[in-house]
Amino acid sequence: MSISAYQVKELREITGAGMMDCKIALVETSGDIKIAIDWLRKKGIAQAEKKADRTASEGLISAVSNGKKAVLVEVNSETDFVARNGAFQEIVRNIAQAALETDGSLEAVTAILYPGSSKTVADTVKDAVGIIGENINLRRVAMLSVKSGVIATYVHNSVSNGLGKMGVLVAIETEGRREAAEAFGRQIAMHVAATNPLALSNSELDPVAVEREKAIFSEQARQSGKSEDIIEKMIEGRLRKFYEEVVLLSQAFIINPDHSVEVALKEAEKSIGSPIKISGYIRFVLGEVLKKGEANLEDKRVAIER
Repeated sequence: MSISAYQVKELREITGAGMMDCKIALVETSGDIKIAIDWLRKKGIAQAEKKADRTASEGLISAVSNGKKAVLVEVNSETDFVARNGAFQEIVRNIAQAALETDGSLEAVTAILYPGSSKTVADTVKDAVGIIGENINLRRVAMLSVKSGVIATYVHNSVSNGLGKMGVLVAIETEGRREAAEAFGRQIAMHVAATNPLALSNSELDPVAVEREKAIFSEQARQSGKSEDIIEKMIEGRLRKFYEEVVLLSQAFIINPDHSVEVALKEAEKSIGSPIKISGYIRFVLGEVLKKGEANLEDKRVAIER
């Protein structure tokens, strides 16, 4: 089949592979970008995950917590100029405060009354479009809560209190000291912001993603020409490394890379004075393309909950 220069350029930008390698990969995979990425990885030409699959979007993310419940809200605008506008920032912050009084679903947040107003959040956003002069959209909402413990929040590169381009929530379940739990939870939230884990534990990883990695590792190992028993050990080692890279509890803790997050958790129990558990986390990056079934810029009907 005919492969266009645009397809080659797109694959090269995603993988960092050479132009000829990209063209060959696309020819071998009938022009399917996703399959071509795996083809290059199996050949050892492309590195792990594609860096694209994102879409440009402006706006802000707000993180608000009342201690045992917290929300992340993403509101999009057309330009960063509007995102730096005080009136827009107040709208985002107020929507997040209103969201705390709901079940965290997008439908509930759009229907609730905007703080200090007789209008709903949805109507307030519509009014803001006319006032600010740009299209504004409440894109998604997420919520975490705990019966006993804290929800830590972190906003990376905040432009104002609780507002920025990336937000993280981490649920810490414990009966211990609240202040110490909040401090540790914030460290974990900063870690999640920096490392973007795919799952909390090995068992929560998508089995399809695991099998995909195993297939790639197997192909790479067999290219070594070694015996089957050594190949199996190579696959096990690479899969173990994969878990250490993408599973939160297995990752090297950014505060102390000599310890995994799981070990750091046990260490933190000393200052907190009680057993602790990370029961969940959520990470929003402004404008990111989301997994199948989650809200995206074109389909705004689905709320994200974890």
